[in-house]
Amino acid sequence: MNNKRPKVVAIGGGTGLSVLLRGLKKEDLDITAIVTVADDGGSSGILRNELQIPPPGDIRNVLVALSETEPLFEKLLQHRFENGNGLSGHSVGNLLLAAMTSITGDFAKGVSEISRVLNVKGQVLPAANQSIILKAVMTDGTVVEGESMIPKMNKEIDRVFLEPNDIQPLPESIEAIQEADLIVLGPGSLYTSVLPNLLVPRIGQEIQKAKAKKVYICNVMTQKGETDQFTASDHVKVLLNHVSDDFLDYVLVNNKTIPERILERYATEGAAPVIYDQKELESLGFNLISDRIIKYDRSVIRHNEKVLTKWLMSLLQSE
Repeated sequence: MNNKRPKVVAIGGGTGLSVLLRGLKKEDLDITAIVTVADDGGSSGILRNELQIPPPGDIRNVLVALSETEPLFEKLLQHRFENGNGLSGHSVGNLLLAAMTSITGDFAKGVSEISRVLNVKGQVLPAANQSIILKAVMTDGTVVEGESMIPKMNKEIDRVFLEPNDIQPLPESIEAIQEADLIVLGPGSLYTSVLPNLLVPRIGQEIQKAKAKKVYICNVMTQKGETDQFTASDHVKVLLNHVSDDFLDYVLVNNKTIPERILERYATEGAAPVIYDQKELESLGFNLISDRIIKYDRSVIRHNEKVLTKWLMSLLQSE
């Protein structure tokens, strides 16, 4: 790797991507995060509807994860107002992104200006410079509109797609994918955080064509209304069905059991561990990496960014 910093593109949304980036930013890497803009719930959904801008929430989390600012400033960005007519529920970071979009006249430009202010390590790019609507076709034929509504239906998802159908990716995203040494998908909600990025026209195709090594970091727990009873191979098959059979090289899976008391807490939310079905995964033809990729934050399961970073760095260093 002749002295130039390896280029890593991380794609996703939600808390999973932020956790991963906190680990990667400690390494000497050129990082690009491509982040979903399909969210339509909560503060993001309100700002999206009222101001006609892409939802800022996932972007805010990623900016905070990659920023090199004071911990107090990080707290400020994540601070949510609990009361106040019209303010309640909004986070300071979301309002800042909305304001910067208004000042610059462009969401992606607003994100890049805030990145400078926050001293962000790497570049953060929205998957598209416009709001996108995620729709799901259920196995019974019902069509559900909106990222926040899909899990609430409690039906089995057949496939998801985006509207409008003329969405454009940012040129910087395409360039980052083409030049990457490593492309990482996930961790994050399969249908509502990872796939909305891959379904933006050209992004999936460019990942498939890219010379980079491509890794999918599998979720550790199933998600109610989204991936009920899913095994690790079920997650991978959904990605392949939506993009193409040969666009991944590695799958990184958790192989350690989770303590009973934590499982009981998750069971109340309708979540269960994602089964590591090794044989079925191997039959798909990918390189498998299995390890204890989790840690516990009080009784919440998180991906362990140190373990993930160690594996990703080893993939970058291996020929």
